[in-house]
Amino acid sequence: MPNSKIPAGPLEQKWTDYKGHCKLVNPANKRKLEIIIVGTGLAGASAAASLGELGYKVKAFCFQDSPRRAHSIAAQGGINAAKNYQNDGDSVFRLFYDTIKGGDYRSREANVHRLAEVSASIIDQCVAQGVPFAREYGGLLNNRSFGGTQVKRTFYAAGQTGQQLLIGAYQALERQVALGNVSMYTRHEMLDVVVVDGKARGIICRNLVTGELERYFGHAVLLCSGGYGNVFYLSTNAMGSNVTAAWKAHKRGAYFANPCFTQIHPTCIPVTGDHQSKLTLMSESLRNDGRIWVPKKQNDTRKANDIPEEERDYYLERRYPAFGNLVPRDVASRAAKERCDAGYGVGTTKQAVYLDFKYNLINKYGRVEAGKLGIENPDIETLVRLGKEVVKEEYGNLFDMYEKITGENPYEVPMRIYPAVHYTMGGLWVDYELMTSVPGLYCLGEANFSDHGANRLGASALMQGLADGYFVIPYTMGNYLADEIATKPIPTNHEAFEAAEKGVHARINTLMNIKGAQSVESFHKRLGKIMWEKCGMARNEKGLQEAIKEIQALKIEFWKDVKIPGSIHEMNPELDKANRVADFIELGELMCLDALQRNESCGGHFREESQTEDGEALRHDDQFMYVSAWEHAGESNWNLQKEVLEYELIKPSQRNYK
Repeated sequence: MPNSKIPAGPLEQKWTDYKGHCKLVNPANKRKLEIIIVGTGLAGASAAASLGELGYKVKAFCFQDSPRRAHSIAAQGGINAAKNYQNDGDSVFRLFYDTIKGGDYRSREANVHRLAEVSASIIDQCVAQGVPFAREYGGLLNNRSFGGTQVKRTFYAAGQTGQQLLIGAYQALERQVALGNVSMYTRHEMLDVVVVDGKARGIICRNLVTGELERYFGHAVLLCSGGYGNVFYLSTNAMGSNVTAAWKAHKRGAYFANPCFTQIHPTCIPVTGDHQSKLTLMSESLRNDGRIWVPKKQNDTRKANDIPEEERDYYLERRYPAFGNLVPRDVASRAAKERCDAGYGVGTTKQAVYLDFKYNLINKYGRVEAGKLGIENPDIETLVRLGKEVVKEEYGNLFDMYEKITGENPYEVPMRIYPAVHYTMGGLWVDYELMTSVPGLYCLGEANFSDHGANRLGASALMQGLADGYFVIPYTMGNYLADEIATKPIPTNHEAFEAAEKGVHARINTLMNIKGAQSVESFHKRLGKIMWEKCGMARNEKGLQEAIKEIQALKIEFWKDVKIPGSIHEMNPELDKANRVADFIELGELMCLDALQRNESCGGHFREESQTEDGEALRHDDQFMYVSAWEHAGESNWNLQKEVLEYELIKPSQRNYK
């Protein structure tokens, strides 16, 4: 069984005790130690800034032309923290409990409690950096509601929270670059991990501008490369988001944990046709101020505004009265799919539901604003006008984005939304110190599996990325590096570096010499279709078995018939994408294997054979109360290692949001 290294003692004291007893590296010795960080989103940028500030020699890599291009920028709605500014009953324990329950009891308790503990410090850090969080009239930071909770704990900056947080982390990173503590390598993609005597000691990169392969040494390597949602082709992820860095580490011995745990986000602009290469997210925060509904009549072709109130089914409010429109993402997504499959979908494709803001424009905001202005008995037109002004301030950029994409004004007509692939809870297995099963190789943020179980609560991704980078890794890395002070930098002509580069070079040459007839994009689309249909919102044994065979056949076809124009020694985006899609194909097979092996439903993993009478996810704690940690053992071959999950404070039960 993988050793999670969870400290002894009461749960609420584990992190404090760990920090008080872990090994330290003195400032003079920190300057002798080199750290490689792959990825410069929130997790990577905050880690690089923190470790650079401590005095380590940091080398940071990203495949974009700037760290500010990281996909963290796309997060819209907010970041959770247990500040309890609203005085509505929030606490560290409540955030911890909501996260464990939201993840359907498939998270590691110790990691989640630590996350809840440091959440408040994240907000203080970001405010000190100048992140422009929304504020109330009195000057205090404002909060909004998110799914899976009954308190307001989500801090936000209009509908661009991720962008503002990334700017904060980026400026902290660039300060360290200017001081010479961090060396920044843009347009560099990691294509292998170098392991020397069982420890991660460096990476092989491809310079994406020149095409040259380059070698870099580090006493430790941190992977902060994000999630793998693009395995489905259509997702809310940036087009460049990929699994390659994590997958290369996996093939070097790092366990890949819970790969089938994929989050389907309920509020995405629906698919319109085969021409699309990605999907656009509408922030979950919109569910705070919108009501989700479908017509009560099947196959209703009337326009939304022509359907009277009494003929609308606010199905989330009906099915889950305690949480209503703010149920967790997996619950909301399955409910939308169920309504559409039953014939109540809307729009031209009938694969959408309505998200309507008119009620709250009038009653939640319009009436309050009218009261402030002393307007007695305002008419509906006045209420709508006043309500719009408030909503524009909170969500204006999201409404503008929706109108540009769909041509419809969401202030006047309800949004049409449908679930789409968004976040991946699975990732490289890490212990309490965020180290993978390869010594010296760490993994932070969405790239690891540790905090979200089978379903991530909204606004917790930004929280985890910054917690890992600012407040966890500076302590846990020291515990490892304290024993590496005497290790001299390994020259990059070492045989391990030579062998790793040779392997990368051979793979690139093989890809370029296939000279087939089918584009990389066509293979990616076909993989995505298999994954969405058979390992998407619902899975079953027959479909998963078929998917594994289809992916294996697709892999053979890819390596025989893919067409990559251009050459190796130049900027060649098609070659870069071919490398990534080849990894996605292998990952897709493991995801289906993991989903097949986990014969239960939990969170975003919904096996049709395992559901309650009400159609909710039905866990089997007696059989599957563990993390599935897969060890690579050759082509299409993996060994399953199990980390048993033990709960001290929380008793797992059937989730109930009614």
